[in-house]
Amino acid sequence: MEQLPSDPFMLVSFLNMKLRDKYDTPENLCRGLDLDTDEFNRYLAERNVEWFPEGNRYVIG
Repeated sequence: MEQLPSDPFMLVSFLNMKLRDKYDTPENLCRGLDLDTDEFNRYLAERNVEWFPEGNRYVIG
C-alpha cells in the first residue's frame, strides 16, 4: 500500500484518476497496481473511502 496516498482526499483523487484514465474497474485497478484486494479494501475502509458503482468512482463516506 506504499504507493497509495494515506490522506483520504488525495487517495480518492488518485484512485478516481486511475479509474478514469487507465482501469475500468476496481478489480483491474488492483491487478494493475499489484495490490491484494482484501488488503486494499481494508485500507479504504480505514480511511472511510467507499466504492460508488453507479458513478464508477470512489467517494469519502
